[in-house]
Amino acid sequence: VGCGLGGLAAAYALGRAGHSIVVVESSPSIGEVGAGIQVCPNLSRILTKWGLMHKLKSIAERDKPTWFTFHRYDTGEVLGMSRLEGKLDRDHGAPWYVVHRADLYDMLFAKASPYMDLRMESKVVSLHFEQPSIGPCAILQTGEVIFADLIVGADGINSVVRNYVTGQTEIPLSVPTGDLAYRVVLPTRTFVDDPQLRHLVDEPRIRCWIGPGRHVVGYCIRNRKEYNIVLVKPGDGHSYSWTVEGNLEEIRDGFHEWDPCVQKLLSRAESVLESKLLICKPLKTWIHSSGRAVLLGDSCHPMLPYRAQGSAMAIEDAVVLGNLFSRISDNSQIPDLLKAYEGLRHARASATQAASARNRSVYHLPDGLEQEKRDAAMKLAMEEELLNYEWSKDGDPPSVFGNRNRDNPNAWSDKNKNAEQFDYDPDTVVDEWWASESNGFQMDQSLESVEVDSKFQAR
Repeated sequence: VGCGLGGLAAAYALGRAGHSIVVVESSPSIGEVGAGIQVCPNLSRILTKWGLMHKLKSIAERDKPTWFTFHRYDTGEVLGMSRLEGKLDRDHGAPWYVVHRADLYDMLFAKASPYMDLRMESKVVSLHFEQPSIGPCAILQTGEVIFADLIVGADGINSVVRNYVTGQTEIPLSVPTGDLAYRVVLPTRTFVDDPQLRHLVDEPRIRCWIGPGRHVVGYCIRNRKEYNIVLVKPGDGHSYSWTVEGNLEEIRDGFHEWDPCVQKLLSRAESVLESKLLICKPLKTWIHSSGRAVLLGDSCHPMLPYRAQGSAMAIEDAVVLGNLFSRISDNSQIPDLLKAYEGLRHARASATQAASARNRSVYHLPDGLEQEKRDAAMKLAMEEELLNYEWSKDGDPPSVFGNRNRDNPNAWSDKNKNAEQFDYDPDTVVDEWWASESNGFQMDQSLESVEVDSKFQAR
């Protein structure tokens, strides 16, 4: 259920494992909201395995960010820097890209299409699990009934499937942050003639302005022809999706004392989309009590946009689910495989949710003693980063510092946190679990050679 990035990834991962996939999507058309997305190393590693790196490079190589820089909100002073280009490839074996969401969506749609039967304008209004012998079913708004062996809820933060898993109709365990997030995409064709904006295109960095109760992130996409901006500030919106038009004058007023560069960018905006933000605590379970429905992505672990991991977590979920179900030999194994999926994914997703929430607190400190301590710590880490960068020009930098930046407010400078987030390989995690924990399953099939019951269907 759901044809977003996570739904497409699940369709591909399960479909190439040999299963029959029907994807139901309530919208009348496919596609993603026009905005940028950061493809961190843990996600780019998956895209490489799926044969998409050549395509990713073709659309994003010129936008590949060299640095992630933090700036003081009012003056633009650089507070912190972390090297991305080259360093991440070397340290984690995968690069960091930025792309337009629609371009990533098109890449995944092309991979998933051969494996799925896509039903548009197919809104699920109810699920039923009363007849275990024939499996669960989804009832559409049209009255059509679709039977399946497994229902995968990839239907986002307003998930219908989650209502049946948790037994609640509201978003469970959630606390509104009081923040609104806004997305703006600007054409860059006039930036080169503006001394305040030209540097944004000349060197593609991810820039993050941080200040009291709000922050701004910006970077180039689509061959530096567009500049993507995400802004977060206090506000009381109406929707947890990116379908609502925001008020430009309200946004400009909210950042009127900020860096003139930010104000100049906002002065050029013609439209903006907004979404409410909320902190969601980890769900107790992602699995329906019948063992025949499961959640994936934002339906079970929505992320705040402070660590660039929302889509990565959903696609990691899909890889784990697909790898596990590549080994199935009988439908009776579905509940146990779902337990394995949850066991392998729940802690990581929950930790990433918590890390994203922590970054919000760091970014939004009011001016004062705590802000001064944050800035001083970021600057110390930046000095080390710049020194390492100079050394790297002559080869690998010496590891004389260890990880002095553990728990630094610039989380990208913490080597341990980066390793935890970026070195993760979902296929390796499943393979290692299978080798050590799966003795209850009498299967030894690999992803490449799996043969499954053709009747097995995931909806």
